[in-house]
Amino acid sequence: MFLEADNLTLLITGRVLSGLSAGIFTGTATAALVDLAGRDAGERATLVGTVANMGGLGAGPLLSGLLAQLAPAPLRLPFEVHLGMLALVTAGIWLMPQPVEITGRPRARITRPRVPEQVRATFLRASIAGFASFAVLGLFTAVVPSFLGQLLHLSDPALSGAVVCTVFAASAIGQITLVRPLGRAAQPVGCALLIAGMALLIAGLAAESLVLLLGAAVTAGLGQGVSFRAGLAAINAEAPAGQRAEVASTFFIVLYVAISVPVVGVGVAADVVGLRAAGIGFGVAVALLAASALVAVRRSTASTGSGSSTS
Repeated sequence: MFLEADNLTLLITGRVLSGLSAGIFTGTATAALVDLAGRDAGERATLVGTVANMGGLGAGPLLSGLLAQLAPAPLRLPFEVHLGMLALVTAGIWLMPQPVEITGRPRARITRPRVPEQVRATFLRASIAGFASFAVLGLFTAVVPSFLGQLLHLSDPALSGAVVCTVFAASAIGQITLVRPLGRAAQPVGCALLIAGMALLIAGLAAESLVLLLGAAVTAGLGQGVSFRAGLAAINAEAPAGQRAEVASTFFIVLYVAISVPVVGVGVAADVVGLRAAGIGFGVAVALLAASALVAVRRSTASTGSGSSTS
């Protein structure tokens, strides 16, 4: 669809199909990694799956931007390269050993999202921080190229791809290097980094500074990665084993809404008040969300600590 698109309808159809593909494949691929790794390496497999997702989300804009700027046919070549990559991956998956024996006939059904009562408080805290962090990813993916072109007068596709890649690379680095050493402090630190990242974004838009915008991408990306992985780990730890996949899927629904809906709001606001004001307003809103999640996590930690001391 993307390769042959010559109108908005085909572009939207391509986006819908690619979104369905990601929704079906992401959770399945992560589960397959865990099954292939076995019980002893389950945590490492989950980390590999998460980092692969973030790495792919960052590498795509970077590769597409470089091809669009340095190679011919900028509206076709990136999709041709992607199709070639998909062909290789499809062959690999076809040859991959099946880790789970499937019995019976597959049956498609819609499951209503549910969160057990005993995990709702943790789920709410993680969801607030997760919503704020994934809204940042949506902003950098969809709107930052417009910021670069309209406010900074930098319209190079390779630069746009590099800035988008920066936030996802920082997210992956944060998940790999910071979450385990921080331990229980991971969620508060992640929220604090998100707030700092939004402060840099607001300053960068106000001053029309590429350096500040890159600083915002790095800082917010680190905060996104830390808060996301820490929140998901907290939810998985408290969710009943038989409902863990259901609770995690509900969490991802919140994140997918966050990465898409706020960006539409920014676009609408940009038509009314201008791109700079819309971006600054978005930064303030995300900072407030992250601050509320930070307060909630700190209160929970304090109450848990006092409860342990009393007992």
